[in-house]
Amino acid sequence: MYGNDFTTPDARPRPTPDAGDEPATFRAIIGDDGRVEPRDEMPEGYRKTLVRQIAQHAHSEIIGMQPEGNWISRAPSLRRKAILMAKVQDEAGHGLYLYAAAETLGVDRADLLDALHEGRQKYSSIFNYPTLTWADVGAIGWLVDGAAIVNQVPLCRCSYGPYARAMVRVCKEESFHQRQGFEILHTLSHGSAAQKAMAQDAVNRYWWPSLMMFGPADSGADDSRGHTAQSMAWGIKRFSNDDLRQRFVDMTVPQSEALGLTLPDDAIAWNEERGHYDFSPVDFTELFEVIRGNGPCNAERMAHRVGAHEDGAWVREAAAAYAAKQQARREEGAA
Repeated sequence: MYGNDFTTPDARPRPTPDAGDEPATFRAIIGDDGRVEPRDEMPEGYRKTLVRQIAQHAHSEIIGMQPEGNWISRAPSLRRKAILMAKVQDEAGHGLYLYAAAETLGVDRADLLDALHEGRQKYSSIFNYPTLTWADVGAIGWLVDGAAIVNQVPLCRCSYGPYARAMVRVCKEESFHQRQGFEILHTLSHGSAAQKAMAQDAVNRYWWPSLMMFGPADSGADDSRGHTAQSMAWGIKRFSNDDLRQRFVDMTVPQSEALGLTLPDDAIAWNEERGHYDFSPVDFTELFEVIRGNGPCNAERMAHRVGAHEDGAWVREAAAAYAAKQQARREEGAA
């Protein structure tokens, strides 16, 4: 997930939209690889797909603040604390960009948050895993944000203009996050034996969930599964889940060698004929269980999120009252 769009196998399949329902202007824009803007005509299926994907992406950004925010007070130095605070702040900003992009499609941010809190919308499965040690913060930066970059850079070319433009800044900041995680693991892996073991343990635990972030197989014999085919036809997605996962593996294996850490898959090997690294098939049973709410931290993440939302109600009410007061003053002055 985290910028991707898929469901569990037991979710009700969606009918493929009839191309005849697409306005001619919309088909022309998509055919020319152009950008659809909020005031342009668009099929309802296209709009709903974008709302679902952008909302899931926004939810992931704000839920994703929790596992790393857990370590702000325990970061090993003032420098590490400042960097981590900046990163968590970035994630909050990403959520705001994306909620704003979703609102251009005619939805209300409050309704999207209600859907998240009530379980009607999802966030990335990766944030339902615990951060047990400081090395986990490094693994999230290197692996999770690295996977997010692979998945999100193509979204800068998404056919929906507001989403594509938001992703340009998001991807720039995610690159900083990935580098931060790499640097944490590099320091640990070149430290004491205990530090290197801690780094290796974090990589072992986050490797497979990171591969699952791209979603289930959707190419070859599985090319008709999920939303990929329609999303690619509409220009929302540019590559299949499998293609993006392969890009991530090809990028990450040389980096692991530079770190002096091993990836927990004995099948990883360079395939000269394919020009890519081979790796073991991903067992998505765990992914679907986490999406269904059975992950290690699902209940904890949602309880924290709902609690924070309720505790912040007075701030939203005060801001709304202030805005109404200012509006009344402007109207009175105009009169």
